[in-house]
Amino acid sequence: MSAILLVDDDLQVLDVLGEMLRLEGHSVVTAENGVVALEKIKTGPFDLVVADIIMPEKEGLETISSIRKKHGDLPIIAICGGGRIGPNDYLEAAKHIGANATLDKPFARKEFTSVVDSLLVS
Repeated sequence: MSAILLVDDDLQVLDVLGEMLRLEGHSVVTAENGVVALEKIKTGPFDLVVADIIMPEKEGLETISSIRKKHGDLPIIAICGGGRIGPNDYLEAAKHIGANATLDKPFARKEFTSVVDSLLVS
């Protein structure tokens, strides 16, 4: 069982993705924005972070950058469903600042769990 930090400002996304991960046998801690995520990561340890890009308080790119600086080996999946410039630009930026993988919302359960599994075994 792996400990996963799930970060998204949409409570429905937190519920759905959290349940998907729990059904796969993972322990899940949720955070509704980057500020909360950075506080919760101090209580870790976590084996993986899944972070939305567009959020209030502290958006995902800042959050990923902060996590990467303090936890260089921690796998991170960036997820995004849109925004003013479109998800692909945000997801490409996330890769450049340290995300190991990216997913464009909406994505299928199998696609999500496959990416999670691939990062947890590497």
